[in-house]
Amino acid sequence: MANPAALFCFREDKTLSNALGIFILTTLFYTFGASLRLVDELSLFWPLNGIMAGIFARHAFLNKPLYYAICYVAMLAYDALTTSWGLASLAINFSNMVFIVTVAMLVLRNDVGRPQFPQALFALRLFGYCLIAALLCALCGAVGSVGIDRRALMPLFADWFSEQFSTGVLLVPWILTMGWPRIQRRLTKEDLWPLLAVVVSLGASVLVGGAGSLTFPLTGLIWCALRYSFATSAFITFCTGVAEIVLVAYGIIDMNAASPLGTNQMFSTRLGIATLAICPLIVGASVTAFNAIMQQVSRRADYDHLTGVHSRSGLYEALNRHTSPPSSLCVLLIDIDYFKSINDSYGHECGDAALAAFGERLQGLVGINGLVARMGGEEFVVIRPGITFNEGLRFAETLRTTLAAQPFCWQEHALHLTVSIGMGFDAAPKETMRETFDMLMREADRFLYASKREGRNRTSYRLHGEAG
Repeated sequence: MANPAALFCFREDKTLSNALGIFILTTLFYTFGASLRLVDELSLFWPLNGIMAGIFARHAFLNKPLYYAICYVAMLAYDALTTSWGLASLAINFSNMVFIVTVAMLVLRNDVGRPQFPQALFALRLFGYCLIAALLCALCGAVGSVGIDRRALMPLFADWFSEQFSTGVLLVPWILTMGWPRIQRRLTKEDLWPLLAVVVSLGASVLVGGAGSLTFPLTGLIWCALRYSFATSAFITFCTGVAEIVLVAYGIIDMNAASPLGTNQMFSTRLGIATLAICPLIVGASVTAFNAIMQQVSRRADYDHLTGVHSRSGLYEALNRHTSPPSSLCVLLIDIDYFKSINDSYGHECGDAALAAFGERLQGLVGINGLVARMGGEEFVVIRPGITFNEGLRFAETLRTTLAAQPFCWQEHALHLTVSIGMGFDAAPKETMRETFDMLMREADRFLYASKREGRNRTSYRLHGEAG
C-alpha cells in the first residue's frame, strides 16, 4: 500500500493544508451525493461519510476537534447555499458527523492507533463498526429529517440506516487500503477472468431479477479476492455494490417483493449488499494474511535469521534463477579470524552480536552489486558477477581492510575482527551461475585454507596457475 499521506496530501505538521484538504474533500463528495437525491429527499448513494470516516481513520493525526469542525462546517455551508432546510440542516449534518467520528474512533481505539490492514478479523470488526455507526447516524438523521420529508420516522430510520451501513461496508475498507496503482507485471488474459465474471454475473442479475439475484456476483467477487490485491478487490466490491444499488433503484433489477415491515425495497437491497460485501473482504484479507505468512516462512528459509544475509539454501535459490552463464564470476570465501576466542572470552551472546554486526557490514559493503550468504558458523561467501580479476582482487582487499578498520563494540570492549579470504575467479564461464559457483567455491576454499596457513588476515588467489 502506498504511503497514505502521500496519497491524500495530508501531513501532521501542515495544519492549514490539512484543513483546506478536508474542506475540499467534504464539499466535493457532498456535492456528488447531493446530485443523487433521487429517492425522496435522501440520496440514492451517499459516499461522503464512508470516505471521510476512512480518511480520519487512516490518519490518526487528523482526529482533532478542529478538523472534525471543518468537515461539519463544510456540510453546513453547502446546505446553506443549495437548500432551504434551515435549522434541520444542523441535525442532518450532525448525523453525518456521528457516522464519521464513530467509525474513525472505533478503528483507531480498537486497533492500536492504526489498523493493521488487511486482516480477516479486522475486516469482520469493521463490519461491526459500520453497523454501530449506521445505527447512531440513522437515529439522529431520521429525527432531523422528519421536518423536511413526507415520510414517518420508521421508514426514514430504515432508509438512513440501510444507506449508511451499506456505503460504509463498501467504502471504508477500500479507503483504508487504497494506494497509487502499481503494476508489478504485465497483465494476462487470466488476470481479467475474475473481473469478467463479476460483470457477467451483474448482467445475469438484470436478466433473472428477484432478491436472490443480488448474490450472483458473490462468486466472482471471491475470485477477485483470491486473484487480486486486497485494495483492488475491495474497490471492485465497492463498484459492484454501488452498481447493484443503482440498478435496483431504477428498476433494472426487479425485486418484486413487498416488505411486511412497510419499508421500501431499497432497505432490503442495501442490507443484502452490505452482507454480501463482507464475504469477499474477509476472503481477501485472509488470502493477504496467508501470503504474508508464506513470505515470512520463505524469508526465514532463504535468509539467515542472525545476520540477515542469504542462508546457504537461499543462496542456491538465487543462483538457480540465473540460467545462462555470467560474463565472469568472482567468488570470495570469507572466514572471521580467531572467532572461537570471542565466544570463549566474552560468551556466545557476544559472538552472536558480532556475527550480526559483521553480516550487516558485509552486506552494506557489497550492496546491490553481488550476493552475500552465510555458509555456516563464521564463514561467509560473496559473489560478484561481471567483474574482471583485478576488480575482484581490489574488492576483496577493500572488504578485508574496511572490516578490520571498523571495531565491533561489546559492552565496554572494542573488538577488531580481521578476516581471511580465499578467491575463486572465472573470466569466461561456460556453465550456469550455479555450476560455476560450485566450481569456484572449491577453488576459493583451497585458497582460504592457504590464507589461514600463511598467517590469516590476507587474501589468497590463483593467477595463471600460481597462488598469490
